[in-house]
Amino acid sequence: MVPLSALTLLLGCVSTLAAPAAEPVTSLSDAMVSKVKTNMKQIATHRCDALHIPVMQFSQRSGSWEIGTALEALTEFEWPSLSVFGGSLPPPVKLHSSDAADVIQWATKIVKAKNPNALPLIDGDGAVGDPASIGTAVLLTNWTRTDRSDHEFSTAAGHQLTYLLDVAPRTSDGAISHRADQVQLWADFVYMAPPFIAYFGALKGGSGGLSLLEIAYKQCKLYRQYLRDSSGLWQHIVLGSGQDHHHWATGNAWAAAGMLRVLETIHHSKLASQMKSEQADLTSWINEIVSASWKHQHTNGTLYNYIDDSSSFADSSSTALLASVTYRMATLTGDSSHISAANKAYNLIKSSVDSNGWLRNTVDPETFNTPSKPGSHSPEGQAFVVLLQSAYRDYHQALASKK
Repeated sequence: MVPLSALTLLLGCVSTLAAPAAEPVTSLSDAMVSKVKTNMKQIATHRCDALHIPVMQFSQRSGSWEIGTALEALTEFEWPSLSVFGGSLPPPVKLHSSDAADVIQWATKIVKAKNPNALPLIDGDGAVGDPASIGTAVLLTNWTRTDRSDHEFSTAAGHQLTYLLDVAPRTSDGAISHRADQVQLWADFVYMAPPFIAYFGALKGGSGGLSLLEIAYKQCKLYRQYLRDSSGLWQHIVLGSGQDHHHWATGNAWAAAGMLRVLETIHHSKLASQMKSEQADLTSWINEIVSASWKHQHTNGTLYNYIDDSSSFADSSSTALLASVTYRMATLTGDSSHISAANKAYNLIKSSVDSNGWLRNTVDPETFNTPSKPGSHSPEGQAFVVLLQSAYRDYHQALASKK
């Protein structure tokens, strides 16, 4: 574990933020970000609303993780004070009628269409962790509901938690499987389930909430033990059949971003003082991935799909998500040593978004090892651009506040 004294250094140094490195950066325009966001919402549901397809059938046309990631991106970008990066937890019980309206509306549709005979919030198409990615938005909806006698959202979130903790398969030492049909660990899981478990704990509070925060931390710890290797990078999939021992860039970004959300949930909760060493660990583990990944950044700012494989191809999706983590970590810790890499990545992403707001040069999120086909787009890639813009904005706001 990182010494407790390091925690104060890591979490209390925002005032030491340095100015960005020499790499010149200009922000994406508001108009372009709006296009990216509109495309994200459209592609995350594959026009299910327009086609009048029930929400419970989303997963037949798009991944539940795509919806969850889009909801998180909307929260961080449009409603930053309600995200785990924006303020203390729990959030306010009462919101203005327009606050988080799009997030709440989307979460409400999902809960209203939930299969009453299933524990997960939505069909995960065999994935244990993916439906839980929607859980944070459902919890926010429940916490801020105007009808305090309505328990539909708390019940749905509770069923999702029960599935993760009591039903899903596990390793012998307790790592929750990412797949329902076999015990198998994917780096992706760390973004999907632990942030939901942690957020549930932060809202619950007390000894029960502390237990959930500790479970979220432990899942990150176990996944790191299984997936990290001597390079400092994480393998994509281990255990079971169909393993992928490559250092998939998106998988590493998923893991770093997921641990960051757990870290910030703990940090902004009322239980933070009881989990100082866990926060220090998470900070160190995120930095491991960030440092190991940017060592392989190419001169134009991109990461390759398999980070350390020169025969792979450039991938803008993972580049965007890892850059967002880098800006967030610099804001949190005051350590700007990787900002130059993030700035190069930001410029790369800016040049990779076409005039219609679509991110180009992405990996196909279904295959992991091939580029997106011509004319097709990555739902998660669109969300990653929104997450990047949110992190970039918040980093520069933090810089400005210290001048």
